[in-house]
Amino acid sequence: MKNVRKSFAPGTLAAPIPPAMVTVGDYDNSNILTIAWTGILASQPPKTYISVRPSRHSYGMLKETGEFVINLPSVSLARIADYVGIYTGAKVDKWQKCGLTKQKSDKVSTPTIAECPIALECRVTDILQMGSHDVFIADIVGVSCREEIIDADGKMRFERADLLAYAHGEYYALGDIVGRFGFSTDKPNNVEKTNKKASKTAENTEKPKRFYENAPRGRSPRKKQTDKNKGAPHGRKANAKK
Repeated sequence: MKNVRKSFAPGTLAAPIPPAMVTVGDYDNSNILTIAWTGILASQPPKTYISVRPSRHSYGMLKETGEFVINLPSVSLARIADYVGIYTGAKVDKWQKCGLTKQKSDKVSTPTIAECPIALECRVTDILQMGSHDVFIADIVGVSCREEIIDADGKMRFERADLLAYAHGEYYALGDIVGRFGFSTDKPNNVEKTNKKASKTAENTEKPKRFYENAPRGRSPRKKQTDKNKGAPHGRKANAKK
């Protein structure tokens, strides 16, 4: 049979998405939470958003300062990204527990996670109530990255960042480069160059360790998750209290 599809009830099934480790608060009093409901809203001015449940410990800190940092983790930080999304900062100092390093941000008072390869510094402009979550719309006022993912020409090399992805309850490593923006309109000789470059990049990219060695071990995964659990990127049921 061709083109046979099955329909499901409405749900949060966009994938892949970034399991961003978002920092909130100021340098002396901050917390980390994992948020998958984030993305880009506009390029000029550069705007982003994060969706946060009002019940989460970080919500009050976020409203008080109006600033946050979206820290994009690498595959090696998968266990930590999962941990900080499960445990509440009201009971655990996640910086200390996870062995993460606070780094002063350039444009906001909220600290950046030094171990994350890429970070977006954000300042809130609007807050929208959207059912279970409040959406914090923000200007991206600064971007920083670790030096090792910058090439000799000063360009950011995302393949070196080895960014972590999330899809409906599971964490993934991104695959090989299969093209670049605009490559569908290339002439035949340029297509060959693009393919060779993608192949060379894949060969020269050092394979990272798949788990962060110093990451704490949290609770064991549930044997069987419901659809409702899988829709919660922080690993809890949608109506669970933090």
